[in-house]
Amino acid sequence: MKKEKTYFVCQECGYSSPKWLGRCPSCGAWNSMVEEKEIRSLSGRVEIKTTPKPLHLWEEQRAIRLSTGFESLDYALGGGIVKGQVLLLAGEPGIGKSTLLLQVCEGFSKLYGPVLYVSGEESPSQIALRAKRLRVGSESLLVFPETNLEEILQTLREERPSLLVVDSVQTLYSSSLESSPGSVAQVRECTFRLSEVCKELNIPVFLVGQVNKEGVLAGPKVLEHIVDTVLYFEGERFNFYRVVKAVKNRFGESGNMAVFRMTGQGLEEVQEPSAFFLQERVGSPGSVVFPHTEGSKPVLLEVQALTIQALYTTPQRKTQGFDPNRLALILAVLEKEAKVFTRDRDVFVNVVGGVSVEEPAVDLAVALSVVSSVKDKPVGDLLIFGELGLSGEVRSVHFAQERLREGLRFGFKRAIVPEGCRVELQGLEVLGVRHIREAIEFII
Repeated sequence: MKKEKTYFVCQECGYSSPKWLGRCPSCGAWNSMVEEKEIRSLSGRVEIKTTPKPLHLWEEQRAIRLSTGFESLDYALGGGIVKGQVLLLAGEPGIGKSTLLLQVCEGFSKLYGPVLYVSGEESPSQIALRAKRLRVGSESLLVFPETNLEEILQTLREERPSLLVVDSVQTLYSSSLESSPGSVAQVRECTFRLSEVCKELNIPVFLVGQVNKEGVLAGPKVLEHIVDTVLYFEGERFNFYRVVKAVKNRFGESGNMAVFRMTGQGLEEVQEPSAFFLQERVGSPGSVVFPHTEGSKPVLLEVQALTIQALYTTPQRKTQGFDPNRLALILAVLEKEAKVFTRDRDVFVNVVGGVSVEEPAVDLAVALSVVSSVKDKPVGDLLIFGELGLSGEVRSVHFAQERLREGLRFGFKRAIVPEGCRVELQGLEVLGVRHIREAIEFII
């Protein structure tokens, strides 16, 4: 007999409580507890009994990679998609998630067989209209407008497609739950059961995830734990460039990115992201080149700083693609350790290309770009990276040699790096520094 249970679930983080609370004790969100009823049922699930064995007795399964049709996206995924892999693609509305996946489906259906595209947000006629614009017309691309999870799983077992796309997971609902689509319980249950069936049938699946106003994935955090790969689709909606970044990947390195250009016929991949981001650089005061890497391949980015006389009592500190709290620390270090004062200036920092940089290796680049703007003196073609400590010391970072080789490949002749990262490379003069004052002396 089915047992019904009522509880209250936080719609921000997924915390559950037997009674209503005004504020979630887990994430601190106010008025986020919603009553939900769940009917626990194991119907349709396959129970596979396993026994524990020593680690050396488990055989390593060699992953067979399937191409998405985009070379750069395959690289970001670690070489392609693996059978049974569950991928979550998240991005703001209108950024191009459905466009990208429709193009992936086109190439996938031609290479590996039928693809099932489950649409919960758009009607088939809307998808057909976009497909016509993108010149997507594969007969093996099956569109299924359905939001009921049980119907989708049944169709999945009958059709056995080579790829499943669900747009989006927040629109699905299971008949075993009484809560509405998009609730924490529904998102968690639908994702888990889809993942379970797709791994059983060795079918890779793309799940489209919505984002909230803070720019992070909507729904419970457990959603990101269930899936194998989390991809963020970034970029300005009204600009023509897009960046797909792998922030989690169980089948490859995380942090790799693929850069696309939005055109009237869809997305075109950019083979050389470094050249793309630096193609319009003019080298004015405040402009610094930083080799960014979170995965295995560095990408050269331009970091810009602008300082002007403050118009108000409290100077402004604005950033785009960089943590404003980190900027406040860097400005404090510059004032105390290098006597570069910005207390009466507005400071603006921008990472060109719409890329968000979180690694501490960008600290030195931001600091020297601010100094360059304050002194009104161009830095020139210098490659700069390093973490900045609160005492002004410049600390070592990872992948130093790979960053320098990427700069050398694009014609850079000089680089300012932490002393612990200084290496000898033919054709590149590497200047090692231990303190922020030493770095400033090289540019002024």
